[in-house]
Amino acid sequence: MGIRKKTNKNPPVLSHEFIIQNHADIVSCVAMVFLLGLMFEVTSKVAVLFITVQYNVTTSANEGLPEESVVNHFHHGLKDVATVFFYMLVAIIIHAIIQEYVLDKINRKMHFSKTKHSKFNESGQLSAFYLFSFGWGTNILMSENFLSNPVNLWEGYPHTLMPFQLKFFFICQMGYWLHALPELYFQKTKKEDIPRQLVYIALYLVHIAGAYILNLNRLALVLLVLHCFVELLFHVSRLVYFSNEKRQTGFTVWAILFVLGRLLTLSLSVLTVGFGLANADQQVLDLANGNFNVLFVRITVLATICVTQAFMMWKFINFQLRRWREQAQAQPVKPKKPQAPKTKSKKDKANGVNGVSSNGADSPRSKKEKSS
Repeated sequence: MGIRKKTNKNPPVLSHEFIIQNHADIVSCVAMVFLLGLMFEVTSKVAVLFITVQYNVTTSANEGLPEESVVNHFHHGLKDVATVFFYMLVAIIIHAIIQEYVLDKINRKMHFSKTKHSKFNESGQLSAFYLFSFGWGTNILMSENFLSNPVNLWEGYPHTLMPFQLKFFFICQMGYWLHALPELYFQKTKKEDIPRQLVYIALYLVHIAGAYILNLNRLALVLLVLHCFVELLFHVSRLVYFSNEKRQTGFTVWAILFVLGRLLTLSLSVLTVGFGLANADQQVLDLANGNFNVLFVRITVLATICVTQAFMMWKFINFQLRRWREQAQAQPVKPKKPQAPKTKSKKDKANGVNGVSSNGADSPRSKKEKSS
């Protein structure tokens, strides 16, 4: 996985095994082509489309005051597809570096089974991504003061102009989840696991790209930060569990925060889309200005969010039931206590002599009567 070590037997060039073993090197060469394109005037215009963030808009801050400053904002467009593609390549390279220099070394020390090996790699990669996304997203929320007042989530919609950090954040998010598609091939994912992974990836891409196109970037940023924190806790708890199966406290904390996260996601979505945008002055479909604040779009957005949260809760309940069932099976069966000897009845005691029971037919008197 990732940048692989050379073996004595090299696979044929351009074979499946060759591409899988050397995919990080191949992708690095492709990324270098775009970077080298910046050095030549003929290709620089094309290379810039892939590497830099597009659609720059310069605005003046403190207009009319002596200390007037220039602020750069960005909006979205079709050229963003090229930028997302380039950072998808970057995500593949970073994925391979983490796999080779961190996860593979830990795997060799821990000697995991094949099932645990796959899950450990998945949680290791996602823990790094969620930690990075949570830290970066929190920094944007603090710097842009989006959390100072909930009204900022819908006030001034459509939010077509974004600061550089916010737009680059969404570019990287879409690039990361697009890179997960070729990784299914590079990591030799089992056929039975591919449908689950495709649903997982599709949900992220639909929600992130949908919010990006509909100019709901502020709401999406808050929900992504919340979601990344909960998912980070889950994958870190799973990594700790793989190192020591007795340490399961993290799963309990995650279960509580998962339910709270779903409730908070629904509350913020209904508050922003169902009440905030519903009471806005401009409720017309204006593609030129990026205004999608119409009833049909609002209902579609809320329905998508509600269905997704219900699906996640359903998966969560199944996960908890399976986990409780496994814990119940793992518990040792307690041996049964030996039963105490039954006390003899008064009738048996009366028929017994010196503690030994006797039948009436075996008594000396009955034997004498029979002989006579």
